[in-house]
Parts: sequence; structure tokens; C-alpha cells
Amino acid sequence: MTQKPVHVVGGGLAGSEAAWALAKAGVPVILHEMRPVRGTEAHQTPKFAELVCSNSFRSDEWEANAVGLLHRELRLSGSLVLKAADAHRVPAGAALAVDREGFSQAVTDAIEAEPLIDIRREEVAGLPPEEWGSTIVATGPLTSPALAQAIREATGEDSLAFFDAIAPIIHKDSIDFSKAWLQSRWDKGDGKDYVNCAMDKDQYEAFIAALRAGEKTEFKDWEKDTPYFEGCLPIEVMAERGIETLRFGPMKPVGLRDPATERRPYAVVQLRQDNALGTLFNMVGFQTKLKYGEQSRVFRMIPALANAEFARLGGIHRNTFINSPRVLDAGLRLKARPNLRFAGQVTGVEGYVESAAIGLLAGRFAAAEALGQPFVPPPPVTAFGALLAHITGGGDAKTFQPMNCNFGLFPPLENVPTKGKKHFDRKKAHAHRAAEALDAWLGNSQAAQ
Repeated sequence: MTQKPVHVVGGGLAGSEAAWALAKAGVPVILHEMRPVRGTEAHQTPKFAELVCSNSFRSDEWEANAVGLLHRELRLSGSLVLKAADAHRVPAGAALAVDREGFSQAVTDAIEAEPLIDIRREEVAGLPPEEWGSTIVATGPLTSPALAQAIREATGEDSLAFFDAIAPIIHKDSIDFSKAWLQSRWDKGDGKDYVNCAMDKDQYEAFIAALRAGEKTEFKDWEKDTPYFEGCLPIEVMAERGIETLRFGPMKPVGLRDPATERRPYAVVQLRQDNALGTLFNMVGFQTKLKYGEQSRVFRMIPALANAEFARLGGIHRNTFINSPRVLDAGLRLKARPNLRFAGQVTGVEGYVESAAIGLLAGRFAAAEALGQPFVPPPPVTAFGALLAHITGGGDAKTFQPMNCNFGLFPPLENVPTKGKKHFDRKKAHAHRAAEALDAWLGNSQAAQ
């Protein structure tokens, strides 16, 4: 009997991961991607898994950070996204950052070479038709307006939305290294993975004033009440919250020492390598809604960037996500149309690896269903399980907002010592409990196949 294909709509990180998981399980896939037939406000290429914001997958320390733990779980589960990320890693201290071009090309090459994946370059302008059968919608935060409207009509829920901003990228040879130095915070990684651009008190305060006064992107009337995602605020929005806000945020000087003064700087702007050649660096945490001319003027107030040449200026775009706790079941299926699963950032997870993780799980759910096999969800004590539980019921539907993976989503630890609590490493305890549970889950999943 010929296996009926599963359709996947969207070729971003989640869609690519879902399609890969299905194909590796032996299930044929029809992958629909509208680029380049129809573009988006943020994408620049037709490649799969293109990174439109930062090139960082964030912390890779699995025993100390929930995102690093998610990296580990993805690697052990055969993730295409993590395999490509590891192959195109660039220096970033304790973080996993990638050469964005090499990364997306690697994912594209793998998808195109997989015989069980049939690629269709076309827009799916409404909800996938019933006759498609099992379908995964992984259209991401830049879901086309026609499909977003169809989702609203099917669920009876207004689609929630927020703005997301992109940080500028700078040519390395335009950085003044007489006023900058190489160092990672606390000398992590290779110890010299970031370019640090120091500012003294007067320079910092003048910079904050310029950020506040700079001309911003104007929103349309229907966009004005759309909230920002707190984890990716534009730099000027942070500046408006108080003069010290940035010094305790992306411009915090802790863990650094300026070799020119042999002291910790008053404030610092960090730049992170953006490509394998090391010719491009992005401004860490400097996503912005300043107009292009203002970005060049204001960011050149940073002493080491007085003559900066920008390979890409920052920008802002509207992201869309559904109220997953209300409209999805525990298997990521739309309650109103159970043949449809949702995956990635459109479900309300925030971040590259979170998006890929939900894509992988959606692919595994759909593969098990297609093959007539039981599929047990990942244990809630794992990063996979904690993230899945949050978007399918753990989050409050009344106040649901995008969420990064964090240990606050994990079930409480048992048998926490009452003595010596100060020295008890909760993060490490969460991580090791998750590792043990994941090993058992993967073993059971492979046995079922």
C-alpha cells in the first residue's frame, strides 16, 4: 500500500524540521513554501530555515540553561536544524551562533536531496483542504494575511500579534579597534568571541538621549495597539523605560574589562560574529524601529562605530501567533480541524530552537499517526515536554504571550535538600532529571518504530 503523504505548509525552521522528522520515519512529505513566489517583510532569500533576525541560537550550556538543554534534546533526536547549526558554528562564547548563509544553505541542501520530500513552491492562501488529510501548518510569525484570516475564521478566535525587531549588521573592517577589544563575558568560549565597544558615562547618556529622540517607524492605525514581545524589545523602547535600563540589559558591562583603562567600562555595546568569514558582526540586543537614516546617525555615536558601514540596517515586522492553549489539543492538533497540526512560532513559542523543537514534535506526532503507531508525548520534565505542555494548556489562554524555553516551565523538583540550599544547583538538577527522562522516552519511541 502506498503511504499517503503528509503536507507541511511553511519552509522555516519548524516546517523544515517537521518535514525532516516525517521523512526520516519513512513517511512521504509534500512541503509547501511560498517563497520566492510570494515574499515576506523580513525574508531575503528562498532558502529553507532562513534566519531573519539574530544568528544566535542562544546558550549552548545544557546543564545551566533551559535553551541549552533544548539544544541537547534536539541533537539526540536527530534534529536537522541543530545538525546544520553545529556544522556552521561561529565563535560566540557559551552561545551557539551560526553563519546564517551556510546554515540555511545546509538545511536547504538536505531538504532538496531527501527523496521522500516533494517541494512545492506555492502559496497556500487559505486553510489546507480536507482532502489533503494530515497537514502541519508551520507558517511562522509571518503567516500570509489570507491564511491568517482563514485560521481566525476556523477557530473563532482573534489571532494575537506582536511586533518583532531586527538588529543591524556591521562590516568588521569599519570598526575602530583602537576603541574596541575582543572578549567574551567572564572569558567564556574562546574568551575573545565578541567585539566590545565601550562608552563612558557622558557618551552613554548622550546616546540614550539620541535613542529617545530619534525618528521612529510609524505604525498604521490597526497596528498601534499591538504589543511587543518582552524578550525582543526595540533598543529605543528599552531606553524610554529609564536611563539605566540598557546598562542592566544589552549594554551591561559585567564580566568585561577594558584594556585601555584596566577597569570595567561604564557601558558596552557587544558585536557578535555573523558569518563564517568573520567579516560581518551584528549588534547584540540592538533590534530597533528607528528609521534607517536615524540608525546610521545614532549608532555612529558609539565611539568604536563612528565610521561603521552597515551590511544591513535594523527593521521591524508584525508577528502573528494563535492562542494555542485554547485552540490546540495535546498533540498540536487544531480542535476545530483535527487533521491540521500547528508547529513553530505561530503556536506562540519564541525563538529559533523552540520553533524547531515544536516542528520536530509535530513531525513525530504526524509520522506516528500516519504509520498507525502510538506516540507518547515527551515527559513534562524534559525541555520538549515542558514547552509542549505550556502551549497546549499550561499557559493561561486569557493572557497568552510568546514564551522562550525556561526552567520556570518545568514541573517542580522533588526531594530538594532542606540543608545547604544555597549550594543546591536547581538548574543542573532540572537538566539531569530531563536527560534521564529523555533517554527513556527516545528508547521507547525507537522501540515503537
